[in-house]
Amino acid sequence: MDFLIEGNAVTFWLKVKPRSARERMELDGADELCLRIHAPPVEGQGNAACIEFLARALRLPPSSVSIVAGGKSRRKRIRIATRSPHKVIAQLNGLAKRELSGGSS
Repeated sequence: MDFLIEGNAVTFWLKVKPRSARERMELDGADELCLRIHAPPVEGQGNAACIEFLARALRLPPSSVSIVAGGKSRRKRIRIATRSPHKVIAQLNGLAKRELSGGSS
């Protein structure tokens, strides 16, 4: 996972898998962050669900999360504006690793 800190923001690539039975963040086989969401990839529903999931999981307002590249692709460049970029990175890693270990913490 590659995170880039730019001032008060973190950017990273995220694979999004729409129409999943369960919403969750995980690491895929290539060690990339992958987000499974219920929403279909039509009319911006998938992008909106991606932003909502990240904002809720990181306890940030949705306006702090944006898709800066890949709006019509399953691989998206995400930017999260925050005062604590290192904390956000730790939270994302924690979300993915918790799923990797079966959700028990």
